[in-house]
Amino acid sequence: ITSNNEKELPDAFLRRCFFHYIAFPDRATLESIVAVHYPRIAQDLVARALEMFFELREVPGLKKKPSTSELIDWLKLLLADQIPAAALRERDVAKAIPPLYGALIKNEQDVQLLERLAFMHRRQNRS
Repeated sequence: ITSNNEKELPDAFLRRCFFHYIAFPDRATLESIVAVHYPRIAQDLVARALEMFFELREVPGLKKKPSTSELIDWLKLLLADQIPAAALRERDVAKAIPPLYGALIKNEQDVQLLERLAFMHRRQNRS
């Protein structure tokens, strides 16, 4: 049985379970996972995508951080739409929302949060 910590499991149930925490993969592990799924992907695209991905995971207030599965799906879309690595040049997601972000962000409140952050950044730069 796995849990994503979104719901509390009853104590009586947990007493009968073995607990093992699996940490989120680091950058090197994610690079290996991506290489298995997309062996011929351009390394500059992977590098920039991972920078944006980890930056996005650190946005304060995000209800659901993107997971490995979302990263793989996002890369698939970037490849299908032939989005170049240069399109991912803005690494700070508070300044620019990633292309095809719907593959990464699965919560409407999180989408609104990113849109507000990007709007506030653009507004500050105009002043």
